[in-house]
Amino acid sequence: MTLGLINANPVVHAKKERVARTEDPHGDDAVDPLEIYDFVRDIRDPEHPYSLEQLSVLSEESITVDEKLGRILITFTPTIQHCSMATVIGLCLRVKLKECFPPHFKVDIKVAPGSHADEKSVNKQLNDKERVAAALENPNLRQLVDECLYSNEL
Repeated sequence: MTLGLINANPVVHAKKERVARTEDPHGDDAVDPLEIYDFVRDIRDPEHPYSLEQLSVLSEESITVDEKLGRILITFTPTIQHCSMATVIGLCLRVKLKECFPPHFKVDIKVAPGSHADEKSVNKQLNDKERVAAALENPNLRQLVDECLYSNEL
């Protein structure tokens, strides 16, 4: 947790019930938005002990998949326009997806249009492989990402 929270009183929403999915072991390997959402919805916010789902940073509707092109697009909405943790949230999403999905998918992560004061810069950072790799080499930043991904506080 950081000291001096930027958004000291975020609006917290109830978690949605998980949809039970019946997996066909011989079915296709198609990826759908709900499957992706189920993987990323419990990522903890870097500033608060709530999930990205609880803070409405992510929703099922903010994820699109194009199987033919092998593309996944996640658009997230920071809780405030000057959120300094937007890049950390994006890094968490990228790391989680890299762990869960085949590398042939191209993953784009963006802040929702008009939801961040520095939208263009944040989007550029989150989708530049060299910047992402450099960020994840920073031990403090990597520790924060890991805490968000693997926290049992939720």
